[in-house]
Amino acid sequence: MPTAESVRVEAVEPSAIEEKSVEQAVVGLWWLPIITGTLWILFSLLMFRFDYASVTAISILFGVVCIAGAVEELISIPLSHGWWRAGRIALALLFAVIGIVAFVHPGNTFNALAAVFAFFLLLRGMFTIVLAITRFFEPMWLGLLAGIVQIGLAFWAAGDFGHKTVLLLVWVGLSALVHGVVQIILAFNLRSLRHA
Repeated sequence: MPTAESVRVEAVEPSAIEEKSVEQAVVGLWWLPIITGTLWILFSLLMFRFDYASVTAISILFGVVCIAGAVEELISIPLSHGWWRAGRIALALLFAVIGIVAFVHPGNTFNALAAVFAFFLLLRGMFTIVLAITRFFEPMWLGLLAGIVQIGLAFWAAGDFGHKTVLLLVWVGLSALVHGVVQIILAFNLRSLRHA
């Protein structure tokens, strides 16, 4: 006859097995962030090759970046658990809303677009710093540096440093470049977990 203690142990074991299989799936897909990181870096390089003369064109481009960031967070939700899952859901929703606003009002002024983009960079930078502090990045200083750069770009975008369209291109390009590097770091961290 099973005791209450054995029933409790049996109820815990399936979730532990499920969590273990999720971790193995994440580690097995270590190459996926390399692909997304490479695409972000290519995007940042190609962006500077085109001549965007209007805030409307850059706003649409920024909307694409935000929607891509939301999709990337949505893909990561099944691979996360606990507060990380809640954080990824919140980021995906915020990025999607910011992207939709950029599509709906592409002709807004420079100030409005810079403010929205600064908010995007601030969220992304804070999330990267949290990942670094929780030792998800090895070496930790690299994750902290990437987060600090993103937050620095956020304050630069929020400040009044000249209302030039080319600055929006620089901000979007630099943020895509930093995010691509963060993704590649993540991939190699997952790969080292696989070998451990």
